[in-house]
Amino acid sequence: MKIKSKIWIESNHGIVLGEGRVQLLKKIEETGSLNKASKALKISYQKAWRLIDEMNKTSEKTIVETTIGGTKGGGTQLTEYGKSLITIFETINKDCWEFLDEQLKKHDLC
Repeated sequence: MKIKSKIWIESNHGIVLGEGRVQLLKKIEETGSLNKASKALKISYQKAWRLIDEMNKTSEKTIVETTIGGTKGGGTQLTEYGKSLITIFETINKDCWEFLDEQLKKHDLC
């Protein structure tokens, strides 16, 4: 048997992070581009932009910063706060799965 669960982090203004949003942030960090990240994850640019906008609006601090145009073109990058949120979310998620596995063992269900 296995317990299934999803976690997300919310503020008073809505969802800040969940697994899908973390995947998007990691792709942005990897590619330096919201467009490339959305293509890699096979989601529309509009959806990716909406998710980034929601994260920034619901969070206490800016998670993602964008630059427009210029000689090197635009880009998208995570703030230090955004990078720390990925680490925090992944740690909490891992700890949650370990706890759930322990509960199955505790109740002799695995």
